[in-house]
Amino acid sequence: MIGGKTVVYTSGTFDMLHINHLRLIEYARGLGDILIVGVNTDELVAKYKSTPMIPFEDRIALMRAIKGPDVVIPQHSLDHHDKVKKLKFDVFVVGDDWVGKYDYLEEQGVTVVYTPYGKGTSSTSLKKKIHERFEKMKMKTDNHLPMDAVEKARKRKG
Repeated sequence: MIGGKTVVYTSGTFDMLHINHLRLIEYARGLGDILIVGVNTDELVAKYKSTPMIPFEDRIALMRAIKGPDVVIPQHSLDHHDKVKKLKFDVFVVGDDWVGKYDYLEEQGVTVVYTPYGKGTSSTSLKKKIHERFEKMKMKTDNHLPMDAVEKARKRKG
């Protein structure tokens, strides 16, 4: 707590900024007075999943540009022990795909909220759609086929 105000912290990669990222920020914003958002650096992300499509400097700039966060900072570690002391946050919000991972923060007096991971859009699903559309376009141009022929060939491949 800072000056009697509830401080909320959330973090993520925020690759290919999409609606579920915005929903997370909006939800976290509603839980307190001050919202701090940590954006995972490329080096941190490389330790637990594939390299982001959008470079760190762009991702943090996008997060700073949207409505919601009061403060946006780089996040270099998934361990938040020191962040609690430095940032004095009262609430930590993270997607429920991380359930249990941050329970240790409760020992430091932090309320941990695992919010349901949004259905539909994710950076992974966006990457998959882009790849599928690219492959479809490539097949069309490589074979000089009309789109209906591409669809038929694609269905035959299964």
